[in-house]
Amino acid sequence: MNIKWNADKYTKDFSFVHQYGQGVIDLIDFNGASSAIDLGCGNGALTKALLDKGLSVIGIDSSEEQLHIARELYPDISFIQSDAVSFSVPDPVDIVFSNAVFHWIDRDRQEKMLSSVSRSLKKRGQLVFEMGGYGNNSLIHSALSNVFRKHGYAYRMPFYFPTIGEYAAMLENAGMTVTYAALFERPTELKGDNGLEDWIRMFIRTPFSIVEDKEKENTIIQEAVDNLRESLYRDGKWYSDYVRLRMKALKG
Repeated sequence: MNIKWNADKYTKDFSFVHQYGQGVIDLIDFNGASSAIDLGCGNGALTKALLDKGLSVIGIDSSEEQLHIARELYPDISFIQSDAVSFSVPDPVDIVFSNAVFHWIDRDRQEKMLSSVSRSLKKRGQLVFEMGGYGNNSLIHSALSNVFRKHGYAYRMPFYFPTIGEYAAMLENAGMTVTYAALFERPTELKGDNGLEDWIRMFIRTPFSIVEDKEKENTIIQEAVDNLRESLYRDGKWYSDYVRLRMKALKG
């Protein structure tokens, strides 16, 4: 994942990302735990929530823009710029927590990432995370793919959305035992009259790298939004068709 984020807009208009992450924190067993990593910490909101639970916590993210905001908001927390696939810490921790990050990692790099996670955990340490799961935003990606094709482009899916069984096998191969797994639909309200357009511009970045000019990009986005209005616009509000995979695993 190598994206230059509009971190201010992300914090202002897409706060639902870390707000939903509070529910992931509820999966953590804090009994006897003292240290944690927030992997893909973004603006640090959930890193602070872990700190408030009494943990010594490190936030790790690859985005300089997101970390700039995190450090301004939470100057007492240690934030490290590093790739989720190859990160390392001096000492293993009790918990690795991650929210809305793993689906950004290409399928062929997932095992390496999980190896890094496993190395960073103490024995019986907890990995607790949520990511996009199988079927996530399928309406949106299908609409974009159709419009791309109409304009002579191939749409490349920029995310990895696994099933429970697929991801459980990878966790087991990395030396972890799955203790909780859920795949569930979570239609999510998007902010503002242009909520879906703004969402596409924020999160669907890499497929547009092959589109030669901004005018064509705007046309594709507008056509996709128009095609999705019937299914994702309800009672004056836009929604995204999220499907989430939430899991917990223990290092053996």
